[in-house]
Amino acid sequence: MRSFKLPRTAALAALVAAVPFAGAYAASAGFYTQRTAGLIDQAQSVDQGITAARQTDKIKPDEARDLHRQAVRISRVAQREAAAGHGSISAAQYQQLVAQLDDVSQSLRNATGSNFLIGNGADAGYYPNG
Repeated sequence: MRSFKLPRTAALAALVAAVPFAGAYAASAGFYTQRTAGLIDQAQSVDQGITAARQTDKIKPDEARDLHRQAVRISRVAQREAAAGHGSISAAQYQQLVAQLDDVSQSLRNATGSNFLIGNGADAGYYPNG
């Protein structure tokens, strides 16, 4: 019984050809660390909350535009920093963006009248009182 053995040069050529495509695919697929992906998802969730508050007339259009602009900016900065950092954001940048996103979220809660919350957000979520 014969076994098929790939010559070393052919195997090396296949590997060299495949690596750039794999890197391009990972970059286009939004390859982020868990922490970075969580931050981006959280910014999108806050933006969805802004949209919902506006649609139910809980906030004025100009407030919604301002809050939306802030949430989108935070998400874009996170994506840009992650792209430069191979999917990761530095701890200092991450903390700064989380604080900014918390400010946007708090502004939304204040504007909609749901600002009294139980918890400190350390568990990634605030819970309304009642």
